[in-house]
Amino acid sequence: MNEVSKKNNSGIIPSYKYHFVLVPEEMDNDYWRLVEKGAKDAAKKHHVLLEYKGPKQSNIDEHLKELKIAGASRVDGILTQGYNDQQFSPVIDSLENKGIPVITVDTDAPSSNRRAYIGSDNYYSGFIAGKALLEDTKGKVNVAIITGSFQASHQQLRVQGFKDAIRREKRVKIIAIEESKITRIRAAEKANKILTEHPETNAFFGTSALDGIGIAQTVVHLNRQNSMYIIAFDTIEDTINDMKKGIINATVMQEPYEMGYHSVEMMVTIEEGKRVPEINYTDTRVIHRSDLPIATIEQQKRSPS
Repeated sequence: MNEVSKKNNSGIIPSYKYHFVLVPEEMDNDYWRLVEKGAKDAAKKHHVLLEYKGPKQSNIDEHLKELKIAGASRVDGILTQGYNDQQFSPVIDSLENKGIPVITVDTDAPSSNRRAYIGSDNYYSGFIAGKALLEDTKGKVNVAIITGSFQASHQQLRVQGFKDAIRREKRVKIIAIEESKITRIRAAEKANKILTEHPETNAFFGTSALDGIGIAQTVVHLNRQNSMYIIAFDTIEDTINDMKKGIINATVMQEPYEMGYHSVEMMVTIEEGKRVPEINYTDTRVIHRSDLPIATIEQQKRSPS
């Protein structure tokens, strides 16, 4: 345990029991900001100094670099997205070998020696999205998938779960899978590409938070909203607004605040020498327009804990 002191604006030097670092996929991201909020609320409760450090935009090399920097700083614990099991596991194992426990958040690195994973069951998340599409549609469905990253394991699992959910339904066909690089602009561009090359497309599944609104933007621009089914991911404000307008039909809702909060609490438990469950799934469900209103990610960030 590192006893940490840091002067605040009032000049008072508080004492912290532990020093943790949360390394997200990208810092300036509504979803990860809510993970951060949960983590910081738990850190305050347990007298933990929590740093939030990572790439500004999704970048595996920068992400791994931040993990190594945190390890060199000899922090008490690291919370991070596993992102890609093959690339992240050796770095996580190196941190664990130095005596720095690691908890993966949102995306697991199951081949590593990380102490625990907390987050959605990403395969299940994709599976229930596929089931929602089957329940919400009738007749022939030509569905395109836009995924945040071909490399990210959580995105891969969501795509696979979706595929498996619709596999035996002959009326549903996947006609294209494109990558958005987790940007709204790229998602819109890829949706336009798909609709140009496959005008028979009448459904989309976006597997990351910005995909759905990028898809919706293109669908509206092409005046296809009345003949298109869109299922998105996460509850950022623009997604909810598009649901209210009837452009996005459904979205998969996760619990990023809970992931952040409980990851810190688990790390404190580990520091106290106690065991924690290896796999900790947070709730995931599909919501429709009829389920509104709900608190958007932006509203949850502003609300008191």
